[in-house]
Amino acid sequence: MTSLFRPWCMAFLLAVAAPVPSLAENPAQTPSTDARCQVWARELSFAQSVLAHDAAAFAAHLHPQAAFGVSGKPTLGRAAITDEWAGIIDGSKLRLDWYPAVVTIGGNGDTAYSSGPALYEDPQTGAARLGRFGSVWQRSDGGTWQVIFDDGIRPEPADAAAVQAFRQGRRTDCPPA
Repeated sequence: MTSLFRPWCMAFLLAVAAPVPSLAENPAQTPSTDARCQVWARELSFAQSVLAHDAAAFAAHLHPQAAFGVSGKPTLGRAAITDEWAGIIDGSKLRLDWYPAVVTIGGNGDTAYSSGPALYEDPQTGAARLGRFGSVWQRSDGGTWQVIFDDGIRPEPADAAAVQAFRQGRRTDCPPA
């Protein structure tokens, strides 16, 4: 019995102790990187829905129980948010553009935070202001990422150079983490 046990035990110990390639050694293969890039693309798509004046696409990015303006008096629910944003979505009240600069995955991999610059332009005067947004995304059971919380900082007046820097700063590819 001892002679059979030793080779098996030794083989087991060697197998357990053998180096195993870690996903962390290759970030391109980690699930969080894939999720981060999915949220990056989804954030860009969300912004595009506003630029394209597509209320249905905008609403599809929102979790049914989303909360916007969470640091003040929040607007709650997809329908209320879409109604409140109608003048932004159709471009009559404001031309709003934004893009992610940072996306981080947290929790069990189904929650993400995205943040970046936002450009607010008055459609009547052309006056520009720059601010920042912060959004929390949640992956649905079907795998779709939807905004659950959104907020931003009050935009400040921006000159032509700042607007140009905003436009040049947009990345459409998901950068390495």
